[in-house]
Parts: sequence; C-alpha cells; structure tokens
Amino acid sequence: MARVFISLGAVFAFMAVAAGAFGAHALEKRLEPRMLEVFETGARYQMYHALALVLVGLLLVIKPEAQLEPAGWAMVIGIALFSFSLYALALSGVKILGAITPLGGTAFLIGWGILAWRSWQSF
Repeated sequence: MARVFISLGAVFAFMAVAAGAFGAHALEKRLEPRMLEVFETGARYQMYHALALVLVGLLLVIKPEAQLEPAGWAMVIGIALFSFSLYALALSGVKILGAITPLGGTAFLIGWGILAWRSWQSF
C-alpha cells in the first residue's frame, strides 16, 4: 500500500500544479474573481493532501504495521469530493456542487484524525 499512496500522492500533486497553472493562466480572465478563488482553493487543498498521501506512504514504508491505510483512503476520498467539487463548481457555476465539498472536508478531517491516532499508537 505504501507504493499506492506515494504514487497517488505524486499524481495528485502533479494534477494540483497543473490545476494551479490552468487557473492562473487560462481562467484568470474567464472566471469572476470569487470563482477563481474557489478553483484555487481546490488546487491548494489538493496539494496539501497529495503531500499528506506521500507522507502516509512513507510512514507505511517505515512501519507497515501502523495501519495507516484508512487515513490514506480518507484523503483520497477527500481530494475527490472536496477539490474536484470545487473545480466543477468554479467551471460550471452549478451551485449545488458546493453541497459535496463539506463531505470532502469531513473525509480530510477523518484522514488527519486517523493519521494522528495511529501514529501516536505506532511510533
């Protein structure tokens, strides 16, 4: 699982850089400032949690028995729900997509909570 989380983290980080560049260069003149800010928030949180996935993977290399897999999967789900819903909201303007975002935020919180708990127990 370490390889999976490190690889997913790298892919999500790549995507976050691409999204950030896309937002800064292609969307700057096409979106109203508030929607551009929403898009940038999605990219920023995607990067934070991509790096967290790499961390989870590295911790699993160090201590495979730490049982950190649920933390990693919660962060993957968080990226999918939080960041991707913000991208879709910003690009489409469909406000109901904003209702998905808190579910992603909750997944992030669960992931960080599991990471904290299992790290405290294992290290």
